[in-house]
Parts: sequence; C-alpha cells; structure tokens
Amino acid sequence: MHSRAVLFRAYGLLTLTSLIWAGNSVAGKIASGHVDPILLTTLRWWIAALVIVALSVKHLKADWPVIKRHWPLLFGYGASGFALFNIFLYSALTQTSAVNVMIEQAGIPLIIFLGNFLLFRIKATAAQLCGFVMTFAGVLITASHGDIHQLLHLKLNIGDVMMLGAILVYGGYTVSLKWKPLMHWQSLLAIPCIGGALTCVPFIIWRALSHPFGAPDATGWGVVVYAALFVALLASATYIAGIELIGPNRAGLFINLLPIFGVFLAVLILREPLHGFHLVALALVCGGIVLSEWSRFRPVKPS
Repeated sequence: MHSRAVLFRAYGLLTLTSLIWAGNSVAGKIASGHVDPILLTTLRWWIAALVIVALSVKHLKADWPVIKRHWPLLFGYGASGFALFNIFLYSALTQTSAVNVMIEQAGIPLIIFLGNFLLFRIKATAAQLCGFVMTFAGVLITASHGDIHQLLHLKLNIGDVMMLGAILVYGGYTVSLKWKPLMHWQSLLAIPCIGGALTCVPFIIWRALSHPFGAPDATGWGVVVYAALFVALLASATYIAGIELIGPNRAGLFINLLPIFGVFLAVLILREPLHGFHLVALALVCGGIVLSEWSRFRPVKPS
C-alpha cells in the first residue's frame, strides 16, 4: 500500500493535469477561427519536441540503449496519445459543442477500466466503479446546467464521432503505459514528443492540400504556445507521473475534473456566472474520487 505522502503527491499531479487539460479545452474552443486545428496540433508537438529534446540531451544519451530497444512503443505513445488524440479533439471542437466534448471525455475512465480488464485482467473495484458513477453524474450535471432532461436534446454530428475516436485513442494510450520501459522521465517524454511531431506531418500536408489555411493570428499563437509548453510538456509529464504512482484505473477518474475546472476557469477568466449546480457537480466529482480512494487511507490492522 502506498504511503499517504505518495498518494497525496499523485493526487496533486493528477489534479494539476486536469486543470491544465481544462484550460486546453477552453483554449481549443478559443482557437477556432484563429488557427487551423491540424496546424495547431502540428505546431504544438514540434515546439514541444524541440524544447524537451534540448533540455534532455544528457538523459537521452544515458537512456539510448533502452530507447533503441523500445522506440516503436515510444513512438506509438506519441502517435496515439499525443498526436491523434489532439487532432481528434481540436477538430471535434470546430464541429460540435464544448458540452458534448465534456460529456464524451468523461468516457475515458470507462475505456481504461475495460482495457485493463481485457489486456491485463485488472478488475475495477466496487469503490472505483461507484466513484466513476458519481464523477460521471457530476459531469452530466455540469454539461446539462443542472437539468438532466436537456441531455435528451443534444444533437450529435461528425464532431462527436471524432471525440469517440479521441476517447478510444487516449484510453488505449493510458492502458498501454503499463508497458513503458524504465528510463528517465524526460526521455520518456522526449521520444513520444518526437513521435507525435512526426505523426502530424502527413496530416498537415493533407490539410494544406485539401483545406488551405492561413498563418495563426496573435490569438492563435497564444493558444499554440500554451498548448505546447503547458499541455504538451507539463501536463503530459504530470499525467505519466501520476499513473506511475497509483496506476491507470485510479488515475483515470481524475479526468472527470476537467469539466468542473473548465467551469471555474470560465468564471474566473471569462466572467461567466457560477451556479448552485456547479457546486453540486463539484461535490459529486470530488466525492467519487474520494470514495474510490478511501480504502487507501484505512489503517492496516496487524495480523
């Protein structure tokens, strides 16, 4: 059983990850009309790759024998969890509502539960499943503005299909981190960043030929820089570190903090109103996470 210090460190890392990702969803919506979604993803990962490689030369040299043995897996992490997920996400945000995207991202923990069971026979505990139900209820309350009946009137389109692809890709990426090789965390981030950047190349060529786009404006570049430095580098590192500490099933529930943080970011940055149902949703999401983790804090009785 993990010590409480380790648990609180994991919780802090995963909460920070969700906060940054919430900012990414807001930024992705802001980016619409200011920077092409495929160009945003491409610039994001090329900038991130250049920065992390420049900072990690010493560790890359030390880990080179491991990198040579496992480079297909490491590039696969970048292609799936880094490039494809964000291409789907940013493209979906140009076609469907942020409400739909929030609800659909809440399906990632379920994909993680299923993937872990099918591949590794790791079963979700009753507390984790109850916690998932509670956190998902919080997401639904947030997305429906406190009126669940509104969900019956949601319209689905191609953007929602893209988000289905996104959650499958990211759930699979999270589960596959169980196979990650032992190396310094900077190397583990740098090589997938390169893989993500290279994966974007054929997509940006196709996009330029089929849907010509202009250069980002000032707002677009602001989103690119945020996405590259904070989302691509910082949040990727904190997510991997959090999974390393408590495992993907438990870490996945923190993803449902995204819409809650998104609401509060909108209140703070965009001056949108805060309603009572937001607080109810926050209580449900936090309660679900606490419920799923409660057994970790119970003292072990001596035998």
